Amino acid sequence: MPLASGDADDLACWLRLALTPGAGPVVVRTLLEACGLPNAIFESAGGLLDGVAGPRLAAALRHRDPERERRVERALAWAQAADHHLVTMADADYPPQLLRIADAPPLLYVVGLREVLARPAVAIVGSRNPTAGGLANARSFARALSEAGWAIASGLALGIDGAAHEGALAGGAGTIAVLGTGADVVYPSRHRGLAARVAADGVVVSELPLGTEPSPGQFPRRNRLIAGLSHGVLVVEAALQSGSLITARQAGDFGREVFAIPGSIHSPLARGCHTLIRQGAVLVESVDDVLAELPAVEHPLDPATRPMRASADSHPAVLTERIELPDSDPILAALGHEPVLPDLLAAHLSLPAGELGARLVVLELAGRLQRLPDGRVVRPPPVG
Repeated sequence: MPLASGDADDLACWLRLALTPGAGPVVVRTLLEACGLPNAIFESAGGLLDGVAGPRLAAALRHRDPERERRVERALAWAQAADHHLVTMADADYPPQLLRIADAPPLLYVVGLREVLARPAVAIVGSRNPTAGGLANARSFARALSEAGWAIASGLALGIDGAAHEGALAGGAGTIAVLGTGADVVYPSRHRGLAARVAADGVVVSELPLGTEPSPGQFPRRNRLIAGLSHGVLVVEAALQSGSLITARQAGDFGREVFAIPGSIHSPLARGCHTLIRQGAVLVESVDDVLAELPAVEHPLDPATRPMRASADSHPAVLTERIELPDSDPILAALGHEPVLPDLLAAHLSLPAGELGARLVVLELAGRLQRLPDGRVVRPPPVG
């Protein structure tokens, strides 16, 4: 929908403010509190603006920077598309939880259904190189929480993030993909299709200017948004050195709930979760453990069309991502350290069930895996 002239003028001021070098979220919030909306900031008398912003930033705000104006015009043109939105702190559908953090971004670039931003959200994060069981948990927990009325936020990364978005898309409450790039740059590129599906039933969000390419320093900023817009963060699998732990700690700093799924004491991907649990995170065995710590919410779908709630213990039928893990045997790498159904492994590895079954027998005879009475397979514990 084309922007009305008044709307475009107001958005231009918000963009100009957000795109001014040195005007970070904390400074912008101070300016808004002191002067009012962005148009009032730019109209403020010199003494007031200098006193609040400091002489250097005040001069930058007053200066009609041609490059900044080009970026403003580019963003306004981008927002002409029906599913592109510029959502400011003054908008009713700005994420309410995000407003409560000190460095909330003044403006968000949004692709998709902007109303999903206002829904209560839970974040699900974890390893980029998870086990098959970790992917299954991310999908099933995301779906169950979504069916309970919670939008699912994550970072569109490979592994657990992608699985969380996939599960949420099956649940009906929407999903929020927070980018560490501009809203017009999908990273990783192999998730372009997933990003399009998220935008169709949820939102893709960024605080970074259009055209911003991936850079390591931007992902902690992305993680703070994931934590900030959510009521709680669930960590599915994470090593000790993991961006997911940063997200969880930021959530704790923001006063949000932190949840973690425990795993095998032999699994490196369980150590981050175990560390969080020792530090006070809620140990999670089922979706009810998460819901017990969260306020009740209404599902956005009409009850007549609401899907049946799935158990977080159920396994999705198909895993669409193939994650390469460092291990001498790809089956053992995909198996991880938790019991997994052979059908789940076959889907994860894109192997025919018969071929996988034969290879499982060889591994079992070699003592490299065990078959449990319920049919699941698991690595044997280390000796000694």
